Amino acid sequence: MGPDQLFKNSQLETVKAWLVNPAHAAMPRHARIQRAIRQLILDSVLGPGKPLPASRALATSLGVSRDTVEAAYTQLHAEGFIERRVGSGSFVAEVTEFGLKDRRSNRDVRARRQEADLSGRGAAIVEGGGMRTMLSPIAFTHGMPETRNFPIQLWERLQRQVLREYGTKALLHGDPQGAEPLRRAIADYVNLERGARATADRVLVLTCSQQAMTLCANMLLNPGDRIFIEDPAYQGARKAFNAAGLDCVFVPVDRQGMVVEHIMNDPLGAKAVSLTPSHQFPTGAKLSLDRRLMLIDWAERHGAWLLEDDYDSEFHYNGKPTECVQGLDPHDRTIYIGTFTKSLFPSLRIGYVVLPPQLVGPMTIARSLLDGHTSVIPQLTLARFMSGGHFGAHIRSMRGLYAERLEALTHFVRQYLSDFVEPYVPFGGLQMPCVLICDLSERAIIDAGRREGIELFGLSSLNASQHAQTGFLLGFAAYTPPELEAAVKKLADLLHGMSRQKAAPSITHS
Repeated sequence: MGPDQLFKNSQLETVKAWLVNPAHAAMPRHARIQRAIRQLILDSVLGPGKPLPASRALATSLGVSRDTVEAAYTQLHAEGFIERRVGSGSFVAEVTEFGLKDRRSNRDVRARRQEADLSGRGAAIVEGGGMRTMLSPIAFTHGMPETRNFPIQLWERLQRQVLREYGTKALLHGDPQGAEPLRRAIADYVNLERGARATADRVLVLTCSQQAMTLCANMLLNPGDRIFIEDPAYQGARKAFNAAGLDCVFVPVDRQGMVVEHIMNDPLGAKAVSLTPSHQFPTGAKLSLDRRLMLIDWAERHGAWLLEDDYDSEFHYNGKPTECVQGLDPHDRTIYIGTFTKSLFPSLRIGYVVLPPQLVGPMTIARSLLDGHTSVIPQLTLARFMSGGHFGAHIRSMRGLYAERLEALTHFVRQYLSDFVEPYVPFGGLQMPCVLICDLSERAIIDAGRREGIELFGLSSLNASQHAQTGFLLGFAAYTPPELEAAVKKLADLLHGMSRQKAAPSITHS
């Protein structure tokens, strides 16, 4: 059997079935192919290391264009399901964490799915795997703030004040748009610190930025619509857009952020752009002013939306952060997304969006169907925390603390890991990218680290490009310098051991 006929007939028929299934009609063709192959991998029908057909051969077998198959393969690679090797082709990734360990568990999952009778969108959400959350931080979990220094007694005192003032009224249903005192405090904050153009009546309080992206994906775009997204990009955004059936078009990132010329030159256009302009995730690049202005002009001319995720702008360690895109946009085509998860503590579950006036009503109605409202007592407590100046004081304190920890981590990485990685020291944020400069596998390092109680997040999983750099993110904010040094030493010992094992000559028998 030649390399172009690597699918068995049953596997090819599975992919064809996804293409013609009416339940998947809202998805673009490449998304149907991608998800069919992904399911074959999840079900262990296609095992680790299994070669995939050449894109041209598969396109011929399916009766679609080669570009369609290439788009499916690109998405599979971006999600970490396949590896693409220049000159060799595409192969199922050597992974151990698809969450399905054997054929028996696969059959159980399929049986439960059949019992649940999920919709095409529901199946896509489940198959996307959700977002992995660490219940308690272990080095080097990224995006995790330090909570041991949080002024919890002050927070408790403010909460008691809320309960005394509001009494049992604080126990009733809240406004789906959010408590007015908190919306006012948020508007004042983003106007002052981020250069936004916000008023309390344009703020919608949500549980998190992930909810904001899901709302935008479902309220502003139809299944099959195109959305430009950074490459590399935050997985939560990509998964929210995939679950909504959107066609993600990846745009490369350089030292000045998203290369918006790709958007300007794309003849098909898109309905929206998702971006992290103040601190690109995960590279840390800032979107230059000229590119911001180009995007604003493009969005106005094409009636498109800019989804600005300002996920950790509070933590900058060199100079003042760039002001947000929303404040530069006179046309109200920008939706500004913020969260308190990283600036305060994860269990708070409060995020927000600053919306164009015409979207406030529709988005509030949609939110009321999701979870009704955000808990009232934490909202009112946070409003007092902000209006009393405590939020600003806490941010300044943590900014200094995180800067010291970043400096310590940089020193330890250069001292103990110089044979293996090159650190890319960010100007802000809660994590540092490290690019592999050795011949060890990113996947193997991540799996070995997890077995030893070290949490690493692979860089390649954030990229759609097959030429993505390999490496990992090292979160530093939640760990003291001694904790960081111990973890880096442990990682160094692990990598040295893996290198020795790889270099050891294999034993052959005559």
